[in-house]
This record gives sequence, structure tokens and C-alpha cells, in this order.
Amino acid sequence: MAPATAKLLSLAFLLLAAASSTPAVATTLTLHNLCPYPVWPLVTPNTGFPSISDNTGRLDGGGRGLVSFHFPPSFWAGRVVARTGCGGSACETGGSPPATVVQLTVHAEGQDLAAYSVSLVDGFNVAAVVSPQAVGSGQCPALGCAADLNAGCPRAQRVVGARGEVVACRGPAGYFKERCPLTRTTPADVEPVQQRCFGPGELKVVFCQPAMVNAAAAVAGDGEATGYIRTVVADN
Repeated sequence: MAPATAKLLSLAFLLLAAASSTPAVATTLTLHNLCPYPVWPLVTPNTGFPSISDNTGRLDGGGRGLVSFHFPPSFWAGRVVARTGCGGSACETGGSPPATVVQLTVHAEGQDLAAYSVSLVDGFNVAAVVSPQAVGSGQCPALGCAADLNAGCPRAQRVVGARGEVVACRGPAGYFKERCPLTRTTPADVEPVQQRCFGPGELKVVFCQPAMVNAAAAVAGDGEATGYIRTVVADN
């Protein structure tokens, strides 16, 4: 084999190897605030991963607050919390439990796999739904909680804000799970739906999503429920 041909083949092999080790899809994190009040999102990477937000922004309420961040092109894991009642260096909720926590992972397993959940293990402060967009393939259900769990929070579990309103709820787990089955309410809990989502172009987190379409009543021919969710009532 001629030296020039060998060099070309070697270069082609290196390019192919590089392409196969890099996720094919650039994934964006979008946060949209439909709550009637502002939130201050806190995007925190897990230990060892880079930050994607400086966490200084405010998202105005009523759908006006919208922001996007770019995930790194390699494996990344972290969490999102909506802080409320922020002023100066302190916030009424979201800086510590109880708080709703959105957990996110992208570009996993070398297959551009995304994983996501909404955790109420540490309590609840703001309703949040994760909805993958521009999906490549796989099972990508919308997950989370569209209900205001502060409204019916047991009295002993309430966190009351400066103006006397309930701004967060500590639990219990059974109360959370009954009203928001598509969340995780204990460390061992998982959602009752299949999830294996490949190549989403966007992971969209909506705060105070109006509703979720529940398909639990849909029954297959064998009499078994086919699933708990098809989609969310989209805000766009």
C-alpha cells in the first residue's frame, strides 16, 4: 500500500472514531416559568461536572420568563430547583429543603441517552414538569408534577412565607405520590412508566405547567392499563 493511501486511511479511521465517540445531538436545557410569580432557577451540576449557568437570572411569571442553556457535548448530570421569594442573598424556598428537585442526565452510556425525573424526596415548593423535545428515538414520557401541592399540604408539614402564605410542603410521601404519581417521593421510588430516551434536542422544564394528560384509564385489549401518560398540555 502506498504511503499516501495509508495516511488517508489512517486519517479516515481517526475521524470515524472521533465521530463515534461524540454524541450526535446537541442538547439544550430550557426553563419556562408559567407560575403567576417569578422564580430564580438554580442549576447545579453533580460533583465533577461543569456549570452551565451562573444562577443569577430571574424568570418572570405568566410565561414571560424563558431561558435556555447548552449542555456539554459529553456526559453530564445535575439538578434544577426553582427558588422563590428571593431578595438580597436569601430566598424563601429552593435554597434548601423542602424543594422540588428536577434531576437530569444527558449523553449517557455512550449512546446519547437522556434520563430525567422530578424528585419530591426533599419536599415540594414549585410544580415542575420535564418534557423532552425533538426526540431521536426511544421512550420519552413527560414526567413531573403539575399540581400545586402547597394548597392542600397537611398543616404540620407547611412552610409559611413572609406574607403568611404556604410556600413549601415537607410531605408526607404518600400525599405527594397520590397527587403526583409521575414523581419520585422516596429514595427507592420510580415512576410507573417506561423511560429510555435517546437523542433529545431539548429537555424542557416547565414550572407550573397547567395540566398533564393522564392516560391511566386507557385499557389495552388484554384488560391491562397501557400507561399513565402520553404527553403534557404543551405551553408552546
